[in-house]
Amino acid sequence: MPELPEVETVRQGLRQLVLNKKIRNVIVLYPKIINGDTNVFIETLEGLTIKEIKRRGKYLIFNFDEDISMVSHLRMEGKYFVRQAGDEVEKHTHIIFEFTDGKQLRYNDVRKFGRMELVKTDKVSDLKSLKKLGPEPTTSDFSVEDFADKLKKKNKMIKPALLDQNLVAGLGNIYVDEVLWMSKINPETIASHLSKNEIKTLHDAIITELAKAVKAGGTTIRSYTNAFENSGLFQFELNAYGRTGEPCRRCGTLIKKIVVAQRGTHYCPSCQKVE
Repeated sequence: MPELPEVETVRQGLRQLVLNKKIRNVIVLYPKIINGDTNVFIETLEGLTIKEIKRRGKYLIFNFDEDISMVSHLRMEGKYFVRQAGDEVEKHTHIIFEFTDGKQLRYNDVRKFGRMELVKTDKVSDLKSLKKLGPEPTTSDFSVEDFADKLKKKNKMIKPALLDQNLVAGLGNIYVDEVLWMSKINPETIASHLSKNEIKTLHDAIITELAKAVKAGGTTIRSYTNAFENSGLFQFELNAYGRTGEPCRRCGTLIKKIVVAQRGTHYCPSCQKVE
């Protein structure tokens, strides 16, 4: 599933490719992608211009004129790319936004789990899915004090605690494994048992790691590509995720894979001991 760095990379690419383009028509090939009435979705977007593309957590937010926004979640395999009108439609392409200049923005999704929803721009933050999101993992939004207060109330393992989007927005399985490795915290440690220093280290690691991953264009493990159809590069910098049986880059102990909260989890048994 694309996590914050991948979605942010897609956002940056889409801004270059489709910003200020006017929609002539929308073709919906798989209506279940749309939350709400498909005909209303099509009729509302026809004639509108993309004015801005934002992101909140793992959600893309397309702002159009006339106070209309489209909230899009890529889920497991969703991706956007641009084609010329008349180009062959690829397998698994489900939504096509046709622009007045002859270009098309296509949404492709092998698993068909992605979703799009229209909402008034001034009501985007009121959507249930966005309203519950925690802070963005940046120095300006993500307070270590608030982070510590929330963790002290969580009587669950730190891995599933970090996967909870209410705590901090945008983390998924890959980057949770990475920030825990960076912080030398065992993924099965109870969140409320973390020390003040461990929480500060983890807080800083989250900000640092996600910023590095965005700079690298995200992580491509299976099929993720950005809006230019390029793979990310951060997979070459991973320290824990996907490195089962390989030596820890810090101590040389072999990285181990276990299941935590029903998620495959990678960690170093020596560096990340349960205290």
